[in-house]
Amino acid sequence: MELCINAERCGGCFYQGISYEEELKIKDKEMHELLEPVVKADDYVFESIVPSPICKGYRNKMEFSFGDSEKDGPLTLGLHQKHSFFNIIDTDVCALPHSDANEIVRATRDYFAKLEITYEHKKAHEGYLRHLLFRRAIKTGEILVDLVTTSQWNSAMRVPAPQEVIDQRAKELDEWFNRRYSPKAQKKHKKPAPDKYVRVAPPMSEEEVLNGWKNSLLKLKDDGKIEGKFAGILHTINDSLADAVTDMGTSVLYGQNYFYEEILGLRFRITPFSFFQTNSLGAEKLYDKVREYAGFTELKKAQEVNGADKPVIYDLYSGTGTITQLMSSVASKAVGVEIVEEAVAAARENAQLNGVTNCDFIAGDVLKVIEQGGRLIKEDGSYEDAPRPDFIILDPPRDGIHPKALTKIIDYGVDKLIYVACKPKSLARDLVPLQEAGYKVVKLCPVDMFPRTNNCEMICLLSKDN
Repeated sequence: MELCINAERCGGCFYQGISYEEELKIKDKEMHELLEPVVKADDYVFESIVPSPICKGYRNKMEFSFGDSEKDGPLTLGLHQKHSFFNIIDTDVCALPHSDANEIVRATRDYFAKLEITYEHKKAHEGYLRHLLFRRAIKTGEILVDLVTTSQWNSAMRVPAPQEVIDQRAKELDEWFNRRYSPKAQKKHKKPAPDKYVRVAPPMSEEEVLNGWKNSLLKLKDDGKIEGKFAGILHTINDSLADAVTDMGTSVLYGQNYFYEEILGLRFRITPFSFFQTNSLGAEKLYDKVREYAGFTELKKAQEVNGADKPVIYDLYSGTGTITQLMSSVASKAVGVEIVEEAVAAARENAQLNGVTNCDFIAGDVLKVIEQGGRLIKEDGSYEDAPRPDFIILDPPRDGIHPKALTKIIDYGVDKLIYVACKPKSLARDLVPLQEAGYKVVKLCPVDMFPRTNNCEMICLLSKDN
């Protein structure tokens, strides 16, 4: 695979200049080296890594940052430079999202650069532009774009600072430098240069500028420069000190504040900040493997032919309820538990959208939702009227499962557990108490959801060793 023009500077992609086949071999080897020493069983199956259907343009979500790549340099919009907290490099040729993202990033950067609208400086906490959130469905082609800014319109534009201001800044930096370093140490450090700009209110109103930006994006579609269609163009306020996208109020400039994606025949409504697998086609491979480990086909056949009983399925750490709904057709009841309330609300909406009536979703920490003895506690403090599970699917966050929550899960004593790990190191840790409690590893399968990065998902099937 040819090198990206930002290969030496960007902190995004890990594998550059090698084929995807070679990347898969490396990841597969790493998963074996990580998990084989932990597994106690002798007769388990370690399946070959499942590749992503595509390794270019696979990401349905990207967060780009505004900044510059040199002091007082032109506005940039892209990703962080490798090993740098402040420098942002232009990444309007990124191969990870659909090429529509590159057109939108380029148009956005050029529009605001022409107006001298500046980014929020992390030290001074002055400025306007912060992030650009891009989401595009692989199946439907719908695009959601969200411009994240501060509320500081009075400091949104940069203009050259008067010479006396620059001189004063230089004097203050000299004094700081002399206090910070000894004469000997000063020879090893570069004296910082003063900022040559001040930030002021633009002559145009914020509404005029945002509408101009919106129109510049819509023109991309009119001119045939993008393939997808805009579902919504949004503006979000974020005055948080943290360098992360936080929603402190979102307004719709065009369309709506959601779009739709399809996974294995189900349709999902996705909002700007709701969790959804970033690789839609890879997610289908992942969920297919989950259903295979759950015996989905065999359950469906037995129920259709012999009228077999339908199991109760718990999907713990359920996110927006994708796995819960995908398993619902063979379940008498499927219960999803998720701590993020917005994700639970989205799960309920999506179940209704798909006509799924036997799913129930509870908002809360798995540790607190599962009471001693196995009962489930709902948000209002009442108990969920759900029978004990026949098997459990676990899809925890990167840090894995809290030890006390794992104890409660083990206490259910179900015959089958399926563990989906976005961080295989957490799975390796959690396998120790699971095996000590009598669970045996039956199958392991790595699934590459993040081509060109050093991340890989892992699915593990465990059965109770009775």
